Amino acid sequence: MASLLWLAHFLCFFLFHLHFQASSLSFSFNSSSAAMLCQHDQSLALLQFKKTFSITSDASPWDFPYPKPYPKTGSWKEGKDCCWWDGVACDIETGNVIGLNLSSSLLYGTIHSNNTLFFLPHLQKLDLSNNHFNGSQIVPQFGQFFNLSYLNLNYSVFEGRIPLEISYLSGLVSLDLSSNYDLILKATVFNEIVQNLTQLQELDLSYLNLSSVATSSLMNLSSSISSLALSSCELQGKFPDNIIRRPNLQLLDLSGNEDLTGSLPRHNWNNSFRSLSLSGTKIPIYLDHDFISNLKSLETLELRACNFGGSTLELFGNLTQLINLDISHNNLSGQIPSSLGSLEALYSLDLSYNNFHVSLLIYSIKFWNSKTTISVVKFLIILQTSNNFTGPITFQGSRLSSLVYLDLSNNLLHGRIPSSIFKLVNLNVLILSSNKLIGEVSSAFCELNSLQILDLSNNSLNGSMPQCLGNFSNNLSVLHLGMNKFHGTILETFSVGSNLRYLKINGNQLQGRIPPSISNCINLEILDLGNNNIDDTFPHFLETLSKLQILILKSNKFHGLVKGTSANYSFPKLRIFDLSNNLFSGPLPAEYFNNFKAMMIFDLNMKYMGAPNHSSYDYSVSLTLKGLEIELVKIQTLLTSIDLSGNKFTGEIPQSIGKLKSLKLLNLSHNQLTGNITIIGEFEQFGIIRPLFKSSCWKDSNAIDIFDIFGSVSGFT
Repeated sequence: MASLLWLAHFLCFFLFHLHFQASSLSFSFNSSSAAMLCQHDQSLALLQFKKTFSITSDASPWDFPYPKPYPKTGSWKEGKDCCWWDGVACDIETGNVIGLNLSSSLLYGTIHSNNTLFFLPHLQKLDLSNNHFNGSQIVPQFGQFFNLSYLNLNYSVFEGRIPLEISYLSGLVSLDLSSNYDLILKATVFNEIVQNLTQLQELDLSYLNLSSVATSSLMNLSSSISSLALSSCELQGKFPDNIIRRPNLQLLDLSGNEDLTGSLPRHNWNNSFRSLSLSGTKIPIYLDHDFISNLKSLETLELRACNFGGSTLELFGNLTQLINLDISHNNLSGQIPSSLGSLEALYSLDLSYNNFHVSLLIYSIKFWNSKTTISVVKFLIILQTSNNFTGPITFQGSRLSSLVYLDLSNNLLHGRIPSSIFKLVNLNVLILSSNKLIGEVSSAFCELNSLQILDLSNNSLNGSMPQCLGNFSNNLSVLHLGMNKFHGTILETFSVGSNLRYLKINGNQLQGRIPPSISNCINLEILDLGNNNIDDTFPHFLETLSKLQILILKSNKFHGLVKGTSANYSFPKLRIFDLSNNLFSGPLPAEYFNNFKAMMIFDLNMKYMGAPNHSSYDYSVSLTLKGLEIELVKIQTLLTSIDLSGNKFTGEIPQSIGKLKSLKLLNLSHNQLTGNITIIGEFEQFGIIRPLFKSSCWKDSNAIDIFDIFGSVSGFT
């Protein structure tokens, strides 16, 4: 059967080329001084390739290190030379397509073995990273690109076993299959890859399953290897330390392999080593003069959650080329090494989750890029969580205007927010949450118009919120002022063009009404106004927010009917709907239940919600379960919940609730409801219809609690 399939593919390939041979030959008579036009058969192959995919906005997430996604294939038009198409590169002498870069092109679909992609035999570079290929196999036909020197399939939802045919690509210089979380690389295939790819310089297999691969087989890697990334790929056993002595190795990332042991060589590292990440491994770290002397060229050092022993942190000051340093999650104590102040190239410093018991004093550092002798204008400080920094926030120096990211969350900082913070005009991210800060929030915050994330939550800030926070910058995507002591009204004005995605001002003492201008925030995904004193009717204008996934209005003074005026398109992506403990009355909003599309389908992609362009900032939400409020520090997109308890709803329970097949939690208790209800559970997708709750006379004494029936809810941490 396999031979027949191969023969069929060969015939298809042969006939395709034969059909367009005449038109292809016509190009051979062009003047040698002019660039050749794209070969016609290859142009048609690309057009057919384009037709096999749809363009979907969710197919290419926008996050570092990817460029902003856009549909590159949109420029592919019949009748135009394909060498001028976006993402296509041609040999100027032959007109053959030799390069295809479709990274972050919003492609959604499946790559089968007969895809016309494989009718491009002259490809030298192929980049399909950051698309959604819907669980495609890496089919053996990838192995017939014999001219390929660069292959990047990173983060594109490939699944299954990597085929042996990948090892046929003996000319590969760079291979990146990383972040395809359901890809498996068996030991036999890995051994063939490292033996046959003798020119390989860059290899990234991070987040693949390499559990069957013996670490000793890494010794067979090409001597020319310069970049080796094997993060979180289930490697176990002793890592061969001689790899670190490879003469060309510049980057080694072994982070996230919790069962990886071994030791680091004490001497004779190569002088070109630039990046080392051992975070989350069992490889012991001994910071002494011998070890540090091997790392004089190091620019990135990540030792998060490592096994430190006999370490002298002051020696970090000798690594004068360091740009990024992460020693978080290590329970280190004592003083922060003063030698860090001498690291003139430092851009990112993460000391979080340690036990440094000192007052916090942020000094300016002379930022200087030794390579270009140009002053660096960006700096990142992450000092959050469990460092027990005390005292007020104090800044010294004149060059702190270069800061772009400042996170001092989860410490014991007290006092008022210093006015000097408003001089940090380049700040993209400011997180001061979970401290003991007091006083009013100055309107001078609105001068920081580069801010993308502003989080002042879980403090004791008071007074009224500066009204300008609603419209001071279209860059702002996260505004979290929850769990403080703010009073007065909600922000009144949100500007057209707002980029807000996460607005959380819960747990304050806010009054008044919800301003209709919130509907200008067309990208809003989470709106949490819970636990305030808001006195208003249901804000029907929120129906127009087509991206809204979480709406929480609980524990306020909302009243009246909950019935949309335009419910035929309302809340299509809503997954958490919490109106509990208000004064709503009348019938349950059956129209809304009919249009909660996101609660009617099963989202099989387990993702967490977070800030775009800042993968370290996770959205959070609180849900009430059995009378207890549970904080979800991460929100999975699988979680769906409706809580309408503690109101004055009356009448029959609408049967439209039964359409919400992916619902995980439903609470209608403490209302005045009667009637029957049958909920079709998540087993319907397997052809099984199971009633989860049914009674002939159901009253408010009990809540329907799907959480109890299904067991644990994904997303609780």
